[in-house]
Amino acid sequence: MNVSRGGQPFLVAAWSAAHLEAVEQALSRWVVAQAPAGLGDSMRYAVLDGGKRLRPLLVLAACEAVHGNTAASMRAACAVELIHAYSLVHDDMPCMDNDVLRRGKATVHVKFGQAQALLAGDALQALAFELLTPEPDEVPAAIQASLCRLLARAAGHEGMAGGQAIDLASIGQALDEDQLRQMHRLKTGALLQCSVLMGAACGSLDARASAALAVYGAAVGLAFQVVDDILDVTADSQTLGKTAGKDAQQDKPTYVSVLGLERSRDYAGELLVQARDALACSGLAETRALLALAEMVVNRHN
Repeated sequence: MNVSRGGQPFLVAAWSAAHLEAVEQALSRWVVAQAPAGLGDSMRYAVLDGGKRLRPLLVLAACEAVHGNTAASMRAACAVELIHAYSLVHDDMPCMDNDVLRRGKATVHVKFGQAQALLAGDALQALAFELLTPEPDEVPAAIQASLCRLLARAAGHEGMAGGQAIDLASIGQALDEDQLRQMHRLKTGALLQCSVLMGAACGSLDARASAALAVYGAAVGLAFQVVDDILDVTADSQTLGKTAGKDAQQDKPTYVSVLGLERSRDYAGELLVQARDALACSGLAETRALLALAEMVVNRHN
């Protein structure tokens, strides 16, 4: 998929490949194997060689849009991926979703045991904030503080953890569309929106651009979950790299169960329009990578 806006086409595949390689190298360097008692092995297993890396790509694309600090953006990109990885490790455990397949391989607790999985998640969460706080001569202290505040809020009770709590409490419950949207705005959307805002925080931008990127991030975050719910009933486990049909088996409310399949597909398209419109209103000149990522979220097959 290429995106063109009044000039040369934007080669999203080449852009993504270069940035993904840089992120992978940085993660491999920062998530070390030398942690005590095999902890490093479980941490690296949870993070490396798998996943879409959508959150890091959103960070890097937003940073490019505001011409921000590249050293800060790479640290932010890896930090948000570590938070995402830790959440998957914990969500897959028997006390939560009790899943055995993630990113096409055995989940961390299946491979290393529940205690090691719990510790790996804890260590990845701590490492995320360590990455965001290097020496001030590498990343200015004000940017460090802003990045830490954004990530902590998105990961905590006002974001991902709060959404997961609602998710667990909603099993077998009949939620309406507004309740479902609120749950997923926190559980999934908050960290995706945060990725955009962290990238933007690596530079400087006016109130108009800041508000537009927040709208864009919210739309992309919700679209990701809508498409996830669609794929859970239309794709197989091999394609997804995780257990298909799990939500229905656990009697969890989803967009498909609440809206139906066709309305869910339409809603994903509406959210893509919202994301496009937000970028058009941002006043930022270089948003082609952000636009391409939004289209990738809605049009993906896994």
